[in-house]
Amino acid sequence: MIADAKKRPAAIRVVIPFVFRHWLEQPRLAAIVAGGFLGATVADLFMPVFSGRLVDALAPGAAHEVARHDAFVAFGGIVALGFVSIMLRIVGMQAIVPFTLRIMSDLARDAFARVQRFSTDWHANSFAGSTVRKVTRGMWAIDLYNDTILMALLPSLMVLLGSMILLGLHWTLLGLVAAVGALVYVPMTVVFSTQYIAPVARISNAWDTKVGGTLADAMTCNAVVKSFGAEAREDERLARVLNRWSRRVNRTWLRYNYTNAAQLAVLLCLRGSVIGGALLLWILGRATPGDVTYVLTSYYVIHAYLRDVGMHINNLQRSVNDMEELVAIHDEAIGVSDAVGAAPIHIASGHVVFEDVTFHYGGHQTPLYTGLSVDIRAGERVGLVGRSGSGKTTFVKLLQRLYDVSGGGILIDGQNIADVTQQSLRSQIAVVQQEPILFHRSLAENIAYGRPDAGEAAIERAARLANAHDFIRRLPKGYGTLVGERGVKLSGGERQRVALARAFLADAPILILDEATSSLDSESEALITEAMERLMKGRTSIVIAHRFSTVRGLDRILVFDHGRIAEQGTHALLSRRSGGIYRSLFERQASEFMTSAAAG
Repeated sequence: MIADAKKRPAAIRVVIPFVFRHWLEQPRLAAIVAGGFLGATVADLFMPVFSGRLVDALAPGAAHEVARHDAFVAFGGIVALGFVSIMLRIVGMQAIVPFTLRIMSDLARDAFARVQRFSTDWHANSFAGSTVRKVTRGMWAIDLYNDTILMALLPSLMVLLGSMILLGLHWTLLGLVAAVGALVYVPMTVVFSTQYIAPVARISNAWDTKVGGTLADAMTCNAVVKSFGAEAREDERLARVLNRWSRRVNRTWLRYNYTNAAQLAVLLCLRGSVIGGALLLWILGRATPGDVTYVLTSYYVIHAYLRDVGMHINNLQRSVNDMEELVAIHDEAIGVSDAVGAAPIHIASGHVVFEDVTFHYGGHQTPLYTGLSVDIRAGERVGLVGRSGSGKTTFVKLLQRLYDVSGGGILIDGQNIADVTQQSLRSQIAVVQQEPILFHRSLAENIAYGRPDAGEAAIERAARLANAHDFIRRLPKGYGTLVGERGVKLSGGERQRVALARAFLADAPILILDEATSSLDSESEALITEAMERLMKGRTSIVIAHRFSTVRGLDRILVFDHGRIAEQGTHALLSRRSGGIYRSLFERQASEFMTSAAAG
């Protein structure tokens, strides 16, 4: 992640067009915001003119009546300009709130939608906490970005340009001095921000993301931390990450300070040149006190805006850096995408066919599957067994199209799954995982996840079929009980029964069971086995088996070995085959069971 941060192209070239596209989605509000703040700036621009006229009107020797008239006109102009400036700023501020909030919401929603659709590999290689940090940091960066560009930077540049033009129209030399100062100051600030600060800010942001990932990793696995008494070790791990983060952030902040010092030095030189020039004009009799006042007021406007331009450019660069990782998420390839014109799949019977399938994982040169062909009849119950890494789990992942095949095709009821929408495919395949994952929501919401419109009666019926109703009824809030993050408030057997209830309610024609009884006590195993038998009736069922007791009653068993189906048949047939892989694995498991029972 840190290395990737160093290799990315300049963020400002990527982020600014990205944000501008979002601005164009709200052209009316964008125009109101820009018009309000730029209009208020134009009002400020002419304030020094009326200030100079007011001083000349008050100067000794002016005709009393004329002076009074000029003074009141100048005073009225100052008040009117101030009123116009305030009103236009209010208009801009009222418009920028919904404008920015909508963009923030769109960015978060779009990033979340994209992350949800990234490939299984992407999620396996990414920290959830880091991803959340990228999205939330990028969301809030748009607030700073919009404020900087629309409320500050564009108005500042307009005031600088306008002040220099007005000053130059009165005294060409002073206008030239101010222009030279601005032409030195602004490019210098841009170079410092983009070339001096941005590279280190990018790395400090990457370490900020790593801090979020480290925190989330330890918190998510807190049960493991406690079981090994490793709290102090995790404290030390975070401390190491925070130490490196603080060094990077310290370097970034120091560069901001050095840049600020250089900016102040340039401003001091500009101040001396402009004020000295005004005094020289007065000494030579070419400027009145009002003229000097005009010059001084114009300079202080220029000085204030130039100083702010430096801050605005730094803020712009900071917001761009903070958004960079969020923009990278939007540029990331989805991995598995729906085909153009993909239609929903309609599964009636659940006939599954793998036709000469070739598949290899990204980065692996050797394919896992080469020409794999399997025909699973509608309603057939099939077990997948084999050593770890033989290809069992990949088989069901390809069926769900979590990966695309490298060659061949997978058909369900004669429909190639590569040509249909992923949502329609997966909604008709119920999956019960070995380690079921539950949302930190109520039990009712977890059971109804596949059918969110299901009523209480349907949810309760599914729970009864899964042998889950009795334990749910004993909970303080019944079906309204929150289960904790990933279901940590429930035992393993209870989580499995909730997952089975979810599959019952989904009522999908195809069922995938990743051995749901491999790590449970005998009572929970009996309840879950009974529910599984009930669930498989009338469905095409694929069971990844770790315990061979699970596959004894299945219609067919496929024995995987290094990505090929080495044997297939019923339990009775395979267990009698001399020298067969299945018989060897079965006898080893039976021997381990007998040894364990004798030891117990």
